[in-house]
Amino acid sequence: ELPNKAKIDYKGQSLEYKESSTGIYFTFGFALVVLFLVMAAQFESFVHPTVIMITVPLALVGGMLGLMLSGQSLNIFSQIGLLMLIGIATKNGILIVEFINQVRDTGVEFTEAIIKGCQLRLRPVLMTTISTLVGAMPLVLMSGPGSVSRNVLGVVILSGVSLATLLTLFMVPGLYKLIAGNTGSPERLSRELKSLQDAESEKQ
Repeated sequence: ELPNKAKIDYKGQSLEYKESSTGIYFTFGFALVVLFLVMAAQFESFVHPTVIMITVPLALVGGMLGLMLSGQSLNIFSQIGLLMLIGIATKNGILIVEFINQVRDTGVEFTEAIIKGCQLRLRPVLMTTISTLVGAMPLVLMSGPGSVSRNVLGVVILSGVSLATLLTLFMVPGLYKLIAGNTGSPERLSRELKSLQDAESEKQ
């Protein structure tokens, strides 16, 4: 039994994890806010970024699941991998939403535009996902000095991107249909303004 004056101290990786946790959580939250605002400016809507951001928790769940199945721990390297997943995972959602908007701009009915937009982007989404997974495989399989940290990073990326892509193909279109029915794209607004300007010019 330890004496009453005994104290617990952190050393090595546990100390690094404790010191970096606060900073990484702030960075993670800041990255989410910046990403949302950038997409809101791009789409000129808060609805479309909300649809796209659903890919982030999907990727994080996949990354944590990969850590659990591989017996890896949540450390500074896995945290960096989770941070990287924010940008990697949202790119597929951006592609899908952008092309759905483009199809809607051509006058296609709402539900049909969602289906057609997803069909058009299925192959590019799968190709970019496969290239990301292939790029992460050397990190997972490598051995030798320093390989443990790289293995963790590769596992997080591999599992996070896999699960996020699989579920994104279903959840992003579904959420888009639920909440984005009254939205449009910046191109549609630009064309409406141009048509109004042309009509005013003709009257004059």
